[in-house]
Amino acid sequence: MSLVSKLMSGSLLLTALLCLLTACSSWESVPVQSPGAAKAFEVPDRTTTYSSDEVVQAFKADVETEYRLWDGDLIQVDVLGRSELSGPHTIGPDGKITLPVSGVLYLRNLTREDAAKAITQTLSHYYKDIFTTVRVEKYTSNRVIVLGRVERPGALQFEYPPLLLEILAKAGGLPLLRPEQVLTRCAIIRGNKILWIDVKRLLTGDMGLNVQLMRNDTVYIPDSTDTSVYVLGAVNKPGVYRLTPQMSFMDALSQAGGPTPEANISSFHLVRPSKQAHLEIDMYDVLHPNPNLNMSMEEGDIIYVARSWESKVGYIFQKVNPFATMMTLKGFAAF
Repeated sequence: MSLVSKLMSGSLLLTALLCLLTACSSWESVPVQSPGAAKAFEVPDRTTTYSSDEVVQAFKADVETEYRLWDGDLIQVDVLGRSELSGPHTIGPDGKITLPVSGVLYLRNLTREDAAKAITQTLSHYYKDIFTTVRVEKYTSNRVIVLGRVERPGALQFEYPPLLLEILAKAGGLPLLRPEQVLTRCAIIRGNKILWIDVKRLLTGDMGLNVQLMRNDTVYIPDSTDTSVYVLGAVNKPGVYRLTPQMSFMDALSQAGGPTPEANISSFHLVRPSKQAHLEIDMYDVLHPNPNLNMSMEEGDIIYVARSWESKVGYIFQKVNPFATMMTLKGFAAF
């Protein structure tokens, strides 16, 4: 059979197939419109909203002015007249230090004064007339996480509770915005609470909105064309991912390479700043054959995968042996 004959034969076969499909289309049963379909296809309301002044005041009331010790802080313990009991200590991931003679002592979340009293009390079982002072040599645990349209996203360390404007300046939030865009708002996420700040009011002199931040607060800076989702924590490829149509929780997690072996499978967090919502997800439940648990993603959503406590053991090895850095996981939010 010649080439021309083959082409003609193939063309006839394709034509016959198209005719058959056209005829079959008349047999289809097209369903009627479902109730409320128009509502489901409405364009989302993108009206900018801000938190009330009462919510702002509630956030301000949370802040403590006195620093509290936390995991990773380097402290200096001085026991008057007892050089053998004095020296530096790094608070471990379990919140404890190990003192000579008396042994392990829990110091997490104590002030310097309270830590000194606790050390004095435990040493007084072995020594008389003990007087102890504690000072912080290196602050490593006080962090604020910055996300969104900033030049330097990530964890920022500080030695004192910073103000919102200090965080925006340090993260380079304002210069990165394109000329046609205006920074109008930002969110402060604290635990399961979200505060939306009117940045325009703040930058025009309303210092009442210059909120003081706390350890582990998250500052999120969106813009008018933000179509990204953020996958952070114990995943193989943490970062910013472009939101695609009908993207689900599992889609976003898969794009980030899935959880690492150090991940706490029962502690996945989905934060939706646009709805001021925070949902904790157990991966074992998601893997059950229940499609309702695979939530849809929206622009600006944040997925954070916590680490299990076993992964923090590497922290101790890093302090003991500086060449053991590879045993630790340098995470986005080490707590």
